[in-house]
Amino acid sequence: MLTSMFPSRTLTWYLIRLFIGRILGVLILLVLVLQMMQLLSESGDILAVPGNGQAELWRYVTLNVPQLIARFLPYSVLLATLFTFWPLNQNSEVIAMRAAGLSAHQILAPMLLTAGAVSLTSFVFNETVVAPATGTLKEWTRLRYQPIPKDTGVRANVYLKDGMNILTASKVTGSGKDIVMSGVTWYRRDAGGMVVEQLRAAGATYAAPGWRLDQVRRFDVKTTNLTTVPSQVVAEGVSPAQVTISRVDPDGQNIFQLSRSLKALKEAGRRTSELEGKWWHKLSGPLSALLMPLLGSVAAFGLARSGQLLVRAIAGMALGFAYFVVDNASLALGNFGGYPALIAAWAPFMLFFLVGETVLVRTEE
Repeated sequence: MLTSMFPSRTLTWYLIRLFIGRILGVLILLVLVLQMMQLLSESGDILAVPGNGQAELWRYVTLNVPQLIARFLPYSVLLATLFTFWPLNQNSEVIAMRAAGLSAHQILAPMLLTAGAVSLTSFVFNETVVAPATGTLKEWTRLRYQPIPKDTGVRANVYLKDGMNILTASKVTGSGKDIVMSGVTWYRRDAGGMVVEQLRAAGATYAAPGWRLDQVRRFDVKTTNLTTVPSQVVAEGVSPAQVTISRVDPDGQNIFQLSRSLKALKEAGRRTSELEGKWWHKLSGPLSALLMPLLGSVAAFGLARSGQLLVRAIAGMALGFAYFVVDNASLALGNFGGYPALIAAWAPFMLFFLVGETVLVRTEE
């Protein structure tokens, strides 16, 4: 199988070296230009904060560059495909390869192999470098480049579900079994979702299972009676992990952290469609680099064999950029619950894979 896809070792390594050089060249150029533009845009705000100086500018660069690399690596693979095929067509090397009996798939195979390695590297890079850098930069930007305070573990306005019932707290401190809630309200609801009883307490602690409310004021909705009881345990289905989790930034978490956050949010009864879409996109996103040689190959094989290289290059570029537009639109629709997160993340990839493969197959006819 490998021998049939890579009949010439010399040609394979020639195309791989050529392709890697183009990818690195395009990526470095894009990142340098965009980083300089963003640094010029943000440097005023960074230096406006008392105490900030050159070190903070370099901190911004080190946090922002990984994002730029992750974002524009697929674009770089697409442009590198076009820049690789352009001279090959100009020098009639593609024609020579076809005359030697190589199919379009065999010519493209070294680039697809390289793009596959790029996709794997991109996934590892995203999960180990980009995610933590993104989370830190988002928080720093939110604070207008002020020093990021140490996490105190205090969370406000916590909302939790236990089946049909609801538990809210105005403030939560601590972690694990040492969590303490303040300003607690418990709403017991019937099967129709109507509140039948409301409990209010100044505080609540973990009772393993459930949460013990002290000095409880109980209001019966049906009778409108208001009574006081020393304590009562509620929300036995709510764990400390569900209470601890608050705002989740999927871009600032790696796939394993996001999996744990999703599990806790589902247990808490919260909406997770947007986060599920982001989770699946952490897998499908890096694979877009694998798709780019297939779409960019229009520059070499796609349109009628008219020799109009510029037209072919534009068509290949348009097809590649169309994928990113459709991918973003699909993810947005999935976030709003338009269709399942799995489909939102993978449908654009599968659609454009079929389009690219169709182009290649037609050239074999």
